[in-house]
Amino acid sequence: MTEILTFTDVTAGYGPTHVLRGVSLSIHKGERLAIIGRNGAGKTTLMATMMGLTRMHGGQITLNGQRIDRLPPFKRNALGLGLVPQTRDIFKSLSVEENLLAANGTMALEEAYALFPRLKERRRNGGGQLSGGEQQMLAIARTLMTEPQVILLDEPLEGLAPVICEHLMDVFDKLAQSGRTLLLVEQHAEAALSFASRAVLMSNGAIVHDGPSDELKQAPDLLHRHVGLALTSEEDT
Repeated sequence: MTEILTFTDVTAGYGPTHVLRGVSLSIHKGERLAIIGRNGAGKTTLMATMMGLTRMHGGQITLNGQRIDRLPPFKRNALGLGLVPQTRDIFKSLSVEENLLAANGTMALEEAYALFPRLKERRRNGGGQLSGGEQQMLAIARTLMTEPQVILLDEPLEGLAPVICEHLMDVFDKLAQSGRTLLLVEQHAEAALSFASRAVLMSNGAIVHDGPSDELKQAPDLLHRHVGLALTSEEDT
C-alpha cells in the first residue's frame, strides 16, 4: 500500500512542553485508522501536530512524500489535509451556507448537502441556532468543502445522541469507500474499532500498540489498561 502520511520520531507539544514523545507512524492511502486512548494520552495533540497547530521539537512529517512539518496549517490544507476539530469552530454568526462557502473550497454545495440533508433544510439558519449534532455535521461538511485526501476527525461523536452518531459513522463509511483516508480519534472504542481496519493505542504521548483493529478487540486487558474500559461482549448485548 502507498504511504500517504508519515511521522518519523516526532516530538511536539505546546510551547516548551513535550506532549508527543518520539512518535513514528505510517498511514496508507485509503486507510481507516482509529486512534484511541485515555484523556491526555496525546490523541488530540497528534492530530493538531499533523495540521501544524503545535510546536515541533524534533522529527519530521511527510504528506505524499513531501515534507510538511515546516509548513503553516493553510498550506497543509491546500496539500490535502483536513481537520474536523473537537471544538467544531463553526462561525455561529453566519448561516449554514455562509459557513460552507467560507471554506473557499472546490466541492459543490449540493455534494455537501447530499451527505447531510439536514444542513440543506437549515441552510439559512445561523450556526448558533443549530443543535450540537447539526453543528458537528456543519463542521464536517465545511472541512469536506476543500476535498481533503486525508480527513482528521477529532472526537466527532462526543456528546451526541446515538442516532446522530450512527448517521455520522455512515457518512464516514461513505467517505472511506470513496478512497479518502480517515483518521478517527474517538473515546467510543467500540465504534472506532468497528469502523477502522487498523488501530493505534496511545498512552502518555507515545504509541503503545499499532495493529489490526480485530487484534485489539481480542486484547481486552490491553484496552482496559490504557483506555479504562472493556468492549461489550456479544453475551452482554
